[in-house]
Amino acid sequence: MRLFHVSEEDRIDIFQPRPLPEPRKDAPDQAVWAIDEDHLPNYLLPRNCPRVTFHATPASKSDDVERFFDNSQARRMIVVEQGWLDRILNTALYVYEFSAAPFRLLDVSAGYYVSREAVVPLSARKINDPIQEIAGSGCELRFVPNLWPIRDGIMRSTLDYSIIRMRNALPRT
Repeated sequence: MRLFHVSEEDRIDIFQPRPLPEPRKDAPDQAVWAIDEDHLPNYLLPRNCPRVTFHATPASKSDDVERFFDNSQARRMIVVEQGWLDRILNTALYVYEFSAAPFRLLDVSAGYYVSREAVVPLSARKINDPIQEIAGSGCELRFVPNLWPIRDGIMRSTLDYSIIRMRNALPRT
């Protein structure tokens, strides 16, 4: 298994556990966070960029797949607000890879793993074009004026989803 951390900071030699921005009952108070390879495309955006991501599972109803994937062949959909396009185009990202050994699974649906101990990355690579990186992963990136309608619809669907940084989204319209 491959685990990653995406950052806007380069040359991080060691990741120290940090307090969680929002406490979770199922997570340690301080942790190093990692994401599995399947969910990595969800994080190939500036850190504070709000997004709604989703994909079909065997339990997903065909009506939901048709409605939200709209004839797309993508394996995963990532939806962001149009106002973030310039930041996405002008933000370099660094993808750090970790050994899976010190991590434990926290959330299978989101692909989250946590470590209570400091972690030294195995490698790092710079991404200058996040949109191309997402497209190359078999995922589709969509832009919408406001995330709230897609967020609300996805939450009522049978698709598996992850909603990230909605506190930074535009207000409901």
